[in-house]
Amino acid sequence: MQIPTIVGAGLIVIGAGLGIGKIGGSAMDAIARQPEASGKIQTAMLIAAALIEGIGFAALFAA
Repeated sequence: MQIPTIVGAGLIVIGAGLGIGKIGGSAMDAIARQPEASGKIQTAMLIAAALIEGIGFAALFAA
């Protein structure tokens, strides 16, 4: 594995982690404001996190 590939893979993982963390934090804020909507918020959060993770995996295989 070459150095640019390793750096690119690291950036992909960091970006995906930051994105999922931002989604999780925003979801917790939204649930704190509207507890009755927690089911819908969690569903949307999990779908978005899965899509980000899938794009991260695809980018890692392409790198």
